[in-house]
Amino acid sequence: MSQVIDISGYIDTSRIKTLVLLDVQRDCVADTSAPEMAKAIGNCQAVLKHARSAGLQVAFTRWIGRGAFFGHDEPFSGWLDGFEPNRKDLVFDRAQPSCYCNPLCAEIITQAGGHFILAGITGETACLATAIDAFHRGHRVTLLSDASASQKLGEAACGDVHRVVTQVIDLFGQITTTKVWISASSRIGRARGLG
Repeated sequence: MSQVIDISGYIDTSRIKTLVLLDVQRDCVADTSAPEMAKAIGNCQAVLKHARSAGLQVAFTRWIGRGAFFGHDEPFSGWLDGFEPNRKDLVFDRAQPSCYCNPLCAEIITQAGGHFILAGITGETACLATAIDAFHRGHRVTLLSDASASQKLGEAACGDVHRVVTQVIDLFGQITTTKVWISASSRIGRARGLG
């Protein structure tokens, strides 16, 4: 199992200025009431609220294509309730799992220093692909393991899939939890007089 890291001891959280939310859209979730999914969605809402109140850049990436990666053939059908982007947020469309397949998204991440916080509800595809792409570009990704979830794969249950996905992502980036990240980034904000 991946160890939860208090990121404040290893990196300067004041430099993390971008939250990337992957696929918080209706057509990417088979069952929003499943316990793992409901918890991840709730944590994504907490992370989004915190990022906005802290003045961090929020980038939404959404799957707009058709194909087997996400197990559905429907085009984008809208955001999950509570995840509608506002005027300050960035929105990037993509037709492949990694958010880096959108050239503008890749450029924004690079210009922001290449370090970002990642959360989303397609852990087994988009979160994993994005973390690997970040690693290959020399970028640093921090996945909020409890603000992400994975879908069932074959006979493997959602929770089992997500535990394995999180362990794999830990090879390419850092893993922490919503509570630890919010606490660490809040301390930095208070030290700077922002909160």
